[in-house]
Amino acid sequence: QVQLVESGGGLVQAGESLRLSCAASGRIFTNYVMGWYRQAPGKQRELVATITSGITRDNINYVDSVKGRFTISRDNAKNTVFLQMNGLKPEDTAVYYCNARLAALSYWGQGTQVTVSS
Repeated sequence: QVQLVESGGGLVQAGESLRLSCAASGRIFTNYVMGWYRQAPGKQRELVATITSGITRDNINYVDSVKGRFTISRDNAKNTVFLQMNGLKPEDTAVYYCNARLAALSYWGQGTQVTVSS
């Protein structure tokens, strides 16, 4: 079992930044693919970014709409994954969820609200 706790959400103005954190407990963190998803009101949950630990470098993917603005990273020693969000836009407003995935196993955090005003 893996428990995930997100933090760092809030209300900001367009152009500002936020840093989300996701603290994981339980099984071995390093083996999991960690991801950030978001769900805006009336919309389906969408993938924002994923990070997989590699031998020499991490494998990272972003949805096109956040490329160049968001950065995902992980600290395996602290069992934590981060999402640095710069240049926030009103369309980034959503509940952001942390996800840990290993084969058929998938765990979710409770979510943290990010609201960007114009």
